[in-house]
Amino acid sequence: MLDKVLIANRGEIALRILRACKELGIKTVAVHSTADRNLKHVLLADESICIGGNSATDSYLNIPRIIAAAEVTNSIAIHPGYGFLAENADFAEAVEKSGFIFIGPTADTIDLMGDKVSAINSMKKAGVPCVPGSDGPLNDDEERNKSIAKRIGYPIIVKAAGGGGGRGMRVVRSENELVRAIETTKAEAAAAFGNATVYMEKFLENPRHVEIQVLADGQGNAIHLGERDCSMQRRHQKVVEEAPAPGVSEQMRSKIGDRCRRACIEIGYRGAGTFEFLYENGEFYFIEMNTRIQVEHPVTEMITGVDLIKEQLRIAAGQPLSIDQSQIQIRGHAVECRINAEDPDNFVPSPGKINMFHSPGGLGVRWDSHIYAGYSVPPFYDSMIGKLITYGESRDEAIARMRHALDELVIDGIKTNIPLQRKIMADENFFAGGTNIHYLEKKLGMAK
Repeated sequence: MLDKVLIANRGEIALRILRACKELGIKTVAVHSTADRNLKHVLLADESICIGGNSATDSYLNIPRIIAAAEVTNSIAIHPGYGFLAENADFAEAVEKSGFIFIGPTADTIDLMGDKVSAINSMKKAGVPCVPGSDGPLNDDEERNKSIAKRIGYPIIVKAAGGGGGRGMRVVRSENELVRAIETTKAEAAAAFGNATVYMEKFLENPRHVEIQVLADGQGNAIHLGERDCSMQRRHQKVVEEAPAPGVSEQMRSKIGDRCRRACIEIGYRGAGTFEFLYENGEFYFIEMNTRIQVEHPVTEMITGVDLIKEQLRIAAGQPLSIDQSQIQIRGHAVECRINAEDPDNFVPSPGKINMFHSPGGLGVRWDSHIYAGYSVPPFYDSMIGKLITYGESRDEAIARMRHALDELVIDGIKTNIPLQRKIMADENFFAGGTNIHYLEKKLGMAK
């Protein structure tokens, strides 16, 4: 097992990684910005080191400083968590070249799956179903692009090959909008991602967002751990996640999961990963792969009993998977609500000091968070301050527990989105299951 791991992240995921390391007897090093010296995992780690100022560019995105911190603390491996540098191939390569273990896929795999065009082509070769599209990047030939769009059929969506987080995409509903949409998306992609490559796909009108969790050891073994439904979104950002996905049968799960598992073996994948799909009319359409642990990984852990972070650590230590596909059993249902420090009406971030805090409890309730009474939420990073997860023997029970847990959760001194999460849990259509990715935004628009 790894002797010492440097945690190159902050907040709840850093604390989550620290806890898994502690259970495996691994020493931990917490790196932090000047704003984060009082984070819970920094206070609990075996060692901590400040790597820069408040800005993420000066700290959590600063590759030389993170590697220098690993060197001076004699760390063996670096866990990137999610966000920041977690899917940065240059970081993964720099870590490995500096003599450390990167807890994640190889740089080549991150590059392959980080570019949406190459990822889609790889998945097609592996037999994973994809959205009908341009089968490659678009060029400056306007007539060729119009012909491709006509073949796919409007509406289509133009996407940046290096995009993410809901940026670098435009829906086009008629031919007279196409040329300008491509030009605008290219310009936006070049500015935001340093890559002007764009491609085209069929735009599905009312899909759900369903994703498959995988683990692979890079030694020819891979498993899938079922699916999650992450359709409750606002501006392409997930708000509520659940597992398993309502309406997905065991047969469908097995079929799509096996294709994802085989794709991992074909591309030589190593670590935890997620295949993201649009799901409509009983069909799965691959859109991208996240080559890291996901924010919503706890719902999968709750229904499978598998600790995904521990598996990441074991794989990074060179061990084969500790479980095989036959041992994965889906039991019960889990729901996760992301708790953000933001105004629940206009979504403006709400940093500041937490005066009073009380976490919910009871059977089937899990609270993943780094906050505590007296902690000051800084204004420099993502507004998510915690994840509330509930488990039940049935979906109805999991939702009922979530309603009670949200009522018990007290975070005073700042504004949070807890009132919004209560509304979602009380929504008849959410309770029925199967809402699409546009549902929440439409609901919020109606409320306005």
